[in-house]
Amino acid sequence: MKYTAEFKLECVQKYMHGEYIQHPPGVYRGSFLMQVRTWAKWYENLGFNGLRYKGTNKAWTSQERFALVAKVLAGHSLTSVAKEACINSGQLYSWVKKYQEKGLDGLECRKGRKPKEIKMSPKKKVTLSTSEIEELKLLRERNEYLEMENEYLKKLDALIAQKEAKQPKAKKRK
Repeated sequence: MKYTAEFKLECVQKYMHGEYIQHPPGVYRGSFLMQVRTWAKWYENLGFNGLRYKGTNKAWTSQERFALVAKVLAGHSLTSVAKEACINSGQLYSWVKKYQEKGLDGLECRKGRKPKEIKMSPKKKVTLSTSEIEELKLLRERNEYLEMENEYLKKLDALIAQKEAKQPKAKKRK
């Protein structure tokens, strides 16, 4: 459920003063109070802008990501940098981890599913016995003989077709 920034501000002010907060109908009271606590943290860190609806997700460029990662690597707290940028600290942690593993290439935005890596197992060397080696040699010789015979028959068919093409065609009798 979306709430207006004014409603959020009203709930946060009541929460900070210890007043009773009326939860909206159809919403569980416990989960609503947890949400109000989250709004209160945002309000403390970012002021009224922390309560505004952000709309769609922001697409971060690699330079923007690097600027945040650089702050973390310079010694700033991960959570404080994440709060300033209005992002989840887990997201910032994953960017820092990717930067440490892959450098700037790890911060590039890659949408979609990762391509599958084809893992090819190395070919296993097959050891053949002497009888199998001899049989393999015989099969190769037989294969070579059959290929030469096939070529001979193809050439013979071509010669016969050529001779028939040269001969005049017989006229049909009535």
